[in-house]
Amino acid sequence: MLVSQYLLTQQQWYFNELYERYSPKVFAKCIALLKDEVWAQDALQDIFIKVVLRLSDFGERSKFSTWLYSITYNYCIDQVRKRKYDVLMPDESWDHLDVSDETADDKYLLETKIQELKVVMVELPVTDRVLLLMKYQDDLSIRDIAESMNKTESAIKMQLLRAKAKFKNLHEKLFKHQ
Repeated sequence: MLVSQYLLTQQQWYFNELYERYSPKVFAKCIALLKDEVWAQDALQDIFIKVVLRLSDFGERSKFSTWLYSITYNYCIDQVRKRKYDVLMPDESWDHLDVSDETADDKYLLETKIQELKVVMVELPVTDRVLLLMKYQDDLSIRDIAESMNKTESAIKMQLLRAKAKFKNLHEKLFKHQ
């Protein structure tokens, strides 16, 4: 509703409302991926500039939050790649995981102790980390993830399968003596 009202009227109030509603979550995701408050604050501003410029492309095929978070993830991944900086995950990022539609690898990942989870996630490549965060922290569907990354659903399923396998292998390697 706010998006369509903003596009229709171009009144700043509507966009300000979107910003107020979503900026805290976008900022938290930026912190989770960039691990630097100043960098995350800059990213937040850049992301909302992108949103203003691309809002007419939204098309309401998905929820606005899904569209916005996909822009956030893609922007942060690009920033990490540009700076050749591997990021750490904040402590609270994996506190709320979804367990719906679980496979054996999902169950393994979800039963991992939070402290161990954080250590393993740091070791994963950023693209695998982002896929796992999108799926389990943000509870995005395969379709939403595929759409946000401009990939097919089968490609995302395969990438998730590989990311979960990497997670399991790393976990077993790092914590086999415990």
